[in-house]
Amino acid sequence: MDQHKSKVIQLIETVKKNHPNFSNQQEELLWKAYYFAKKNHAGQKRLSGDDYLVHPLAAAQILADMHFDATTIIAGLIHDVPEDTEATIADIKDNFGKEIATIIEGVTKLSKVKYRGIERYAENLRKMFVTMARDIRSIVIKFSDRIHNLQTLQYQPPQKALRIAKESMEIYAPIANRLGIGEIKNQLEDLAFPYVYPQEHAWVKSLIKDILKQKERVVSRAKKKISKELQKNNIEYISITSRVKHLYSLYLKLMMHNKSLDRVYDLIAMRIIVKDVKDCYVVLGILHTIWTPLKGRIKDYIAQPKPNNYQSLHTTIFAERGEIIEVQIRTQEMHDYAEFGIAAHWQYSEKRSGTLPAKHKEWIKNLVAWQSEISDSEKYLENLQKVKLDFFKRRIFVFTPKGDVIDLPEDATPIDFAYHIHTDIGNRCVGAQINNIISSLETPLKNGDVVDIMTNKSRTWPNPDWLKIIKTTIARDKIKASLNKKRGLKSFNLKNPFAK
Repeated sequence: MDQHKSKVIQLIETVKKNHPNFSNQQEELLWKAYYFAKKNHAGQKRLSGDDYLVHPLAAAQILADMHFDATTIIAGLIHDVPEDTEATIADIKDNFGKEIATIIEGVTKLSKVKYRGIERYAENLRKMFVTMARDIRSIVIKFSDRIHNLQTLQYQPPQKALRIAKESMEIYAPIANRLGIGEIKNQLEDLAFPYVYPQEHAWVKSLIKDILKQKERVVSRAKKKISKELQKNNIEYISITSRVKHLYSLYLKLMMHNKSLDRVYDLIAMRIIVKDVKDCYVVLGILHTIWTPLKGRIKDYIAQPKPNNYQSLHTTIFAERGEIIEVQIRTQEMHDYAEFGIAAHWQYSEKRSGTLPAKHKEWIKNLVAWQSEISDSEKYLENLQKVKLDFFKRRIFVFTPKGDVIDLPEDATPIDFAYHIHTDIGNRCVGAQINNIISSLETPLKNGDVVDIMTNKSRTWPNPDWLKIIKTTIARDKIKASLNKKRGLKSFNLKNPFAK
């Protein structure tokens, strides 16, 4: 059997494992896609010297590993055919139907959006988001295409390799994060990291080389102890695993903590997967009877999910010899959503039409809303610039006094911070303490700052001058909305003789 056919068999096995309803008809269509790709890519080679067919097969396997549905995987197998061969979208429609043709047409459009740095990229972002709104699976296939290209980036000329890596880190990884696909985000960042920041990458690797072995031994013993305690308490669990923090994510956290590894508590984190939500809280209680929790480090993302729908309980414990370990507790469904984001939607839903959970649809809908203003090009570019600045700017991570992390763009102010917590906190803001020091509301925040907003209950409306200070779209929009509401109430009171 040729090597490519064996890859298809492996691909089918993965799909069947993740999707028990995978039908014989879908399997036949997958084989048809393979032969279609093989025929059209015949004679083509990658820079590595491999047959070109290696690439779509690898992209399809990445999609299968991420639990995507059969339609997405079939489209992934033939995603490069219209761009790199004489076959057309019409040919794909004739052979595989309208749905797959539409997905691949979206992938082709995304491939034409070339990255030349954030500033020159702005006008092309709209094209990308409009394509995503039509069918999210187009960007998902582009993710898998990009991951495999990053895995073989050493064969590209240095300048092109750097361009691809920067685009992956600055454009694709944030989109994957917003869609809740943590596994894709982490892969994109870690694969791009050594090309974008080679010295920093080497430094982080050397920093953790020795300490990892010690941490792994402690975690291994902790896992055995947890397993024993859960069995003793008749708690059925699916798995107890551990994971090493991804390198780029670790690098960002080290920057927050002045390059001190002692303050990175989740270098190796444990994950406990249980059968239902109730057991998550029971397990949390059991952990806290075995070990002392670190104050301020218990996070309930089940009751209050993150903006990308991430759910889990987090706690940080003092294990043996004072070693600090983060533990995440979640159900299998929560875990699948955390790792695979929108892909889990297909796994947990009978629908296979490319529809999305409401939160994701709303986010994409907001991104493409600007197209209605395209007739006013100046206004359009202004809106695009606003979203581009918030979405793709370098991020900083600052803390509330309770230890919650707020993700903001670089140079954000305490006012931006306040409005990211709640509109009322922003409107009633009268001052701020940064790291226990009273500071101006214009002070640019830095990574790792602890910010405490001082409020006055008698204050109801924001200061219009804040619009000259703030850096984020969220703060700007909330301030403008509050000021408009204030003007509306004032106008109503003047016109209404019965108003007090």
